Amino acid sequence: MAMNYNAKEEDGHHHSGVGPGAGVKSKKPDNTAFKQQRLPAWQPILTAGTVLPAFFVIGIIFIPIGIGIFVTSNNIQEFEVDYTGIEPDNPCYKCSNISWNSTPCVCFINFTLDRAFESTVFMYYGLSNFYQNHRRYVKSRDDSQLNGDKNSLLNPSKECDPYGTSNGKPIAPCGAIANSMFNDSLSLYQFVNGVQMNITLNNKGIAWWTDKNVKFRNPTGNASDLAEVFKGTTNPINWRKPVYELDPSDPENNGFINEDFIVWMRTAALPTFRKLYRLIEKKDAYPALAPGNYSLRVEYNYPVLSFDGRKRMILSTISWMGGKNPFLGIAYITVGSICFFLGVVLLIIHHKYGNRNTSADIPS
Repeated sequence: MAMNYNAKEEDGHHHSGVGPGAGVKSKKPDNTAFKQQRLPAWQPILTAGTVLPAFFVIGIIFIPIGIGIFVTSNNIQEFEVDYTGIEPDNPCYKCSNISWNSTPCVCFINFTLDRAFESTVFMYYGLSNFYQNHRRYVKSRDDSQLNGDKNSLLNPSKECDPYGTSNGKPIAPCGAIANSMFNDSLSLYQFVNGVQMNITLNNKGIAWWTDKNVKFRNPTGNASDLAEVFKGTTNPINWRKPVYELDPSDPENNGFINEDFIVWMRTAALPTFRKLYRLIEKKDAYPALAPGNYSLRVEYNYPVLSFDGRKRMILSTISWMGGKNPFLGIAYITVGSICFFLGVVLLIIHHKYGNRNTSADIPS
């Protein structure tokens, strides 16, 4: 029996492929400080003396900051007019079914400002249910073309398809973002003693400096004759005029460096957004917009019913923290309040149970 057992053992060694004297590779990690976890380490020891002060300090700091931000946000004046025209009683209802190639429709919306807008007023247009953050939409542009590259001007990137060419000509600017550029024209009037006075709207300084001076440039050539510079290209499908006629009165605000165009090309992260349209600057000691009756003139060109969108005009002042945003103040107050509350609760628990001896009683 012993001989049979040894034979089987040898046979087993023969089939396993492990010959006599062959060493088995060790799976033990190398004897280094890193692999043997001998590196020096530090971790906080959480005690009542460190945790409780941290909660109270966070609460004491965050709550006043939150209150300050919230009050500042509430002091920002803002007025909004929805001019989509979906409701039959809206003055722009007659224009709501317009399409891209329709004749422009003009409507007027009257409103009243009860309080003066003392400082410079920022005039925005707002869109809802417009997903500028869609992956294919965001990629549908040619940054080299927008930066003035002559080769990209005549040979747009494939990323622009199907808005790269039209009727055999390259589109400038190409892509879905440019093709869907907001093109409503807004004007503002004030009624003074029954007389309609035009409010001056400034279209300079509405784009980021880096966009205006670095990212967007017209192709090289005669800046006073952009029609020649853009020769051989065509305008986007949904545009009524070529890019070199966006602001023909001002060569510094025409073509790819037009500020309305630059503002639109900076895509929004959320489906409901606003973009800066114009500035209403304060003059001397007078408020930018005095209390009274106003009229918004809308040249209605931009269709939104196809995607159930809405359009708004927003008038707003700003503060040191930017525009109106109550969420940030509420977030600070909420976090500070929770930390302070937890600090009180843990302090009570520590005071009541912290000194209790938890070790088992040993009978004498």
